[in-house]
This record gives sequence, C-alpha cells and structure tokens, in this order.
Amino acid sequence: MTIKIHPEVDKIKSNIIENRRDFHKHPELSFKEFRTSKIVANKLRSYGLEVKTGIGKTGVTADLVGNESGSSIALRADMDALPIQETSNLEFKSINDGVMHACGHDGHTAMLLGAARVLSNYKKKIKGRVRFIFQPAEEGKGGARYMIKDNVLDGINQIYGAHLWNYQQCGTISTKVGPIMAAADMFKIDIRGRGGHGAMPQGTNDTILAASQLINSLQTIVSRSTNPLESAVLTVGKINGGHN
Repeated sequence: MTIKIHPEVDKIKSNIIENRRDFHKHPELSFKEFRTSKIVANKLRSYGLEVKTGIGKTGVTADLVGNESGSSIALRADMDALPIQETSNLEFKSINDGVMHACGHDGHTAMLLGAARVLSNYKKKIKGRVRFIFQPAEEGKGGARYMIKDNVLDGINQIYGAHLWNYQQCGTISTKVGPIMAAADMFKIDIRGRGGHGAMPQGTNDTILAASQLINSLQTIVSRSTNPLESAVLTVGKINGGHN
C-alpha cells in the first residue's frame, strides 16, 4: 500500500531537508552520537515535549501526551553513521574523516523530528501517548538492546519504524503486511591450501580458484534452496587471498 505524505509535513519539508543535511555533514559513529543527540534533544524540547537523554547510552526519547486517554505508540529512528569515507562533492558532504551517513540514518532522524514537530501541534486531538525514540548504535552495536534495558518500551502498546528506500517514489510512503526488510548477518570462511608458482599449478592447492568456485556455489542457496516466492539475498562482500 502506498500513500502520499500529509500536507502538514509538506509545509516543513525545507526544515526536514535542512536537518538531514546538517546530520549528514556531521556524522557520528555508534555510541558517539553526542552532537546529534544534543541537537535532537534541543529540537524536541522546543516542540514542548518531555525529553529524556542518555537512554541506551546516547539515545534520546520524547513523549507527547495527549489530552485524552488511549494507547501508547512509539515511533523510532536510528542516528549513527558508518565508518566509510565519503567521496562526493556535495556541499553538505561529511566533514568527519572516515565517517559517513551511508545508510540513511541522517534522513531517519530528520524525518522523526519532522513527525514530532507536526504531531506536537495536535496534542488536543491525540488520545494516549506518542513516544519518539532516537536510537544510537544501530549498525551492529546493539543500541536497541541498551535502550530496552533502560525501559524505553515500558508502557508502549505498538512501535513503528521507517527506512528510506531509494526505489520508493519521492513524496510517498509504503507498507505491507508482514516483514519488509530482512535481518542482517555475517559470515567468514577461511580456505587454506599450499602455495606455489603460478606456472606450476600442479604443485599447489589453488585456494584462489577454490574461493571463486565457492562464491559461485553459494549463490545457488538463493536460487535453488529457498522458496522462489520468498525474498532472500546472499552477498560475498569481501575476498582476500594470495601474496605478492
């Protein structure tokens, strides 16, 4: 299902873009989101929300309590960047060497700030509570676990997250029944053999050839071992081998 973004959000579109570009220019790694957290907290306070900092180490939460009783709903975004060098020529490119918002968390944080700003204008119409969760350390450091230990989900009936998607038409959002994105996992395989001269392959156990054959074979897990009606992906992202 695809729906268009609410007109109230369109009104602050330029502010959301401005926030996103600022976060993009100043990316911070997991559990080091000190500048980001401070900016997020200050903006949330300016919307008249009840703000808590230091949740899950560097996380931020804010509650919007409506004038009537009802369910408690949480909206969540992640804040951390990746250890990647940005090579673009954008005017808002990362100024932190070796750190880049390459997974869209700058956009996620800016979008949730936009949602908080818009919803804070509808306090009288809200039944229950909306909790805005700004999570640190999504990129493999278990930031969600630390926030949960700090009781971030206490009293919450439902929680929603969002993710930017390059293939989604700009200005729309989509959802579906069931999972949309898969969990990520990692693997490492060591192939060991006996080296030798490139001109005498009969005297070696060619681990480079074995690795190339293995990579091709691994792809049959998706093409032949999973249901074709279900999504799956397997990527070999890095290979090292041989000596100069």
